[in-house]
Amino acid sequence: MADEPEDYVYDEDTGEWISAADAQASSDGAEAVEVRDAVGNLLADGDQVTLIKDLTVKGAGQTLKRGTLIKSIRLTGDPQEIDCRYDGIKGLVLRAEFVKKR
Repeated sequence: MADEPEDYVYDEDTGEWISAADAQASSDGAEAVEVRDAVGNLLADGDQVTLIKDLTVKGAGQTLKRGTLIKSIRLTGDPQEIDCRYDGIKGLVLRAEFVKKR
């Protein structure tokens, strides 16, 4: 009965070597970021949202009006920012506090 060696990985956050099982467990918990809209609804990738306020888009020279529908959002890992597409604007990132889930 030979014991199999346990795999270790380097954890950049702590600067220590930890077991692979511990690294997997900590990465699962770190990815669970909750993003909530202005009224507290939980947002997920692919949701449709509506703007609750007129927003001036920096660099695009246009204003997105209140009630504008944004389709197919993507979460960025930041609990306050969502990535989305809108006609004529590349790389649009909105704050979750200015949208409402549809």
